[in-house]
Amino acid sequence: MAKSIHLSDADLELVTDAVGKAEANTDAEIVTIVAARSDAYHDVGLHWAILCAFLVAGVAAAFPHFYEGIIIWIMGGWEHEVPLQTLLLFLLGHMLLKFLAVRYLLAIPRLRMFFTPRSTKARRVRRRAVELFKTAAQGRTKRLTGVVLYLSVLERRAEIVTDEGIAARVSPDVWGDAIAALVDEAKHGRVAHGMAAAIAKCGVILAEHCPRQSDNPNELPDRLIEL
Repeated sequence: MAKSIHLSDADLELVTDAVGKAEANTDAEIVTIVAARSDAYHDVGLHWAILCAFLVAGVAAAFPHFYEGIIIWIMGGWEHEVPLQTLLLFLLGHMLLKFLAVRYLLAIPRLRMFFTPRSTKARRVRRRAVELFKTAAQGRTKRLTGVVLYLSVLERRAEIVTDEGIAARVSPDVWGDAIAALVDEAKHGRVAHGMAAAIAKCGVILAEHCPRQSDNPNELPDRLIEL
């Protein structure tokens, strides 16, 4: 199960106020989103199960006499040589057993997350952030100045995705401090405070690169979106 997110009305108000203050000095529109997780990673468990099944075949191919000896021992040690058909049946059964064991073991969410590579988590969180950006902010502002600040709690990762008007002016690496501030607080369960800190840092950057103009309506919601 993904970690549940507990945000009080005070937490939501804290984030909303932070967005309002940040947007006071910029044309940018900040959308904040927090999700329990970005993916279930069921395919990761399947991939590990397939790998372990093929490892059985690999070990049998690399050490055929050793593997044959194990089969003879299982059969009671009466045989001196295992018929090919019996050998293949044992090999197939062993592969299937390994596959099922790993597959069901990694059905446990905590174990599945532990065996999910960091790079895979990073890609899935980024992909989810982009998907949400396309839904919540892309092309929804007059000057294409939408910014999505996304936190995925289970993976402990955050992403910032910006519309064309911001991306053309601000390099992606500039958002590093804001993301770090959010993740550091979220690790200790202070999601709202992390969001507020990240929003404040984003506000400084946006005010510099995309300053507020006279006609600047509030085009996107300031309230934190919980998924």
